[in-house]
Amino acid sequence: MNKILIPIDFQKQSFLALEQSYNLARLLKAEIMLLYVHEQAGIFAGLFSNDQNNEMLSKIDEKLAELAGRASISSGLTVTYRIEKGRIYSKITDVAKEIQAQYIVMGTHSSDESEDQEKHVGANTSKIIRSSTCPVITLNSKHLYHGCRNILLPLDLTKETRQKVTMGIEIARIYGAGIRVVSALWSKNDPSIVGRLYQQGQQVTDFITSAGVDCSFEVVESRGGERTLVPSILNYATQQGDVDLIIILTQQEIGIVEFFVGSHAQEFIRLSDIPVMSVIPKEIGYTSIFS
Repeated sequence: MNKILIPIDFQKQSFLALEQSYNLARLLKAEIMLLYVHEQAGIFAGLFSNDQNNEMLSKIDEKLAELAGRASISSGLTVTYRIEKGRIYSKITDVAKEIQAQYIVMGTHSSDESEDQEKHVGANTSKIIRSSTCPVITLNSKHLYHGCRNILLPLDLTKETRQKVTMGIEIARIYGAGIRVVSALWSKNDPSIVGRLYQQGQQVTDFITSAGVDCSFEVVESRGGERTLVPSILNYATQQGDVDLIIILTQQEIGIVEFFVGSHAQEFIRLSDIPVMSVIPKEIGYTSIFS
């Protein structure tokens, strides 16, 4: 059975991630697994005896069982749970690989990181995104649309981009969503750069449309004073009003020319109020999409 893994730390972002996963789980006919990781290392580890640790884990088990039961009743889905001991980020990625999870859905920071870091990517989240073998969907907002109307694909010319396009088509088919392809540049004063952007954008749009998914393409220009192109892309997504997921690659994308946007994964995840799906690109060659 398909599985979606939700790391739970009993903080508001993990509850939001659980709620946000319901729609995806229904469409995938997937089981949701809640995972709590008890990290024994740290400066306070020696303050608790084995009996105290066992008592704590017993209470956590009760809370997880209660949470899974409520979630299953309210969603109509199969919701299971498990507790692991060890490093948070490594246990999460290990369990995801073990159960062959299709997705990990989680907040941008966890309980070991301060609440005032709302616009930062927590250390554990960052490590999970970099090492997970399945896509990771991160949430940094309190109120989200339940479902997915349109997916935003920031576009560049790297060989890995095909994977982002393919993933976008896959998710769009699951949700019955459209795809908005967008490229950004510092200035529209160079006709040759703009021409290449539009040519590439049309090729990708045609490819996505041929797969039966509604698609549009637009080039946006950076606003003054910005150090990267990410804020312009996020501003575009917000202005659309119906973009519910952004798909990025987690390694830095270096385009053929400097005007094409890089992924800037950390910045997308940190600043976006729209859920972000991070995908680790695999080594592939150039494809016919961009020929």
